[in-house]
Amino acid sequence: MAKKTRERRGSATTAGRTAPPEVRRAQLIDATIDSIAQYGLSGTTMSTVTRIAGLSQGIANFHFQSKKNMLCETLRFLAEEHHDLWKAQLADSSLSSAEKLLAIVDAHFHAKICNPRKLAVWFGFFGEPAHRDTYRELVKDIDAERWEVSVGLCRAIREQGKYESVDPDSVMRNLEALYDGFFLNILIYPDMFSGDDAKRLVRNFLARAFPEHFSPFLERS
Repeated sequence: MAKKTRERRGSATTAGRTAPPEVRRAQLIDATIDSIAQYGLSGTTMSTVTRIAGLSQGIANFHFQSKKNMLCETLRFLAEEHHDLWKAQLADSSLSSAEKLLAIVDAHFHAKICNPRKLAVWFGFFGEPAHRDTYRELVKDIDAERWEVSVGLCRAIREQGKYESVDPDSVMRNLEALYDGFFLNILIYPDMFSGDDAKRLVRNFLARAFPEHFSPFLERS
């Protein structure tokens, strides 16, 4: 990590003088993710972030004005990154309802979304009481959209397969619990549990809920 930080500092210092504002902002958000992964939310400061980014504190103040704003914009970036990924996957009209639901599942565990440094940010907001309200306020609309789309897909699959005993809302509550549990495993045990492990286990769950629609995907996972 120290080598990575030094390398970033050398390149960012040069870019900081000439790069457009959006590039500097992206550098600061990336450095905030690294700082939270190393020091946690409470240990992250404007100084730790600018040191990692190789930029001046004045630039950080210009873009974010405060640590709270910097943390909020970092969380917003991660939430929108995930949202944009699964939405892009669903743009393919040739996908079946089952394939669309799996696209949402797989977006959760995509390598650029689901890795220990980024998961540290999510769990930082989950774990500190002072930041939970901030988390709920920032991502409630994004979470609500994903929930509605996913439940709608579950309803369509239930109708297609005549799974009359399956409650789509219950399936989604279980999926949400699996997402969070597997994220925690990947964060704490990255050498023992991977995104591919998570995707395989989610497919197993969906194949039990909707066997005709998801059992074929077990052979491909």
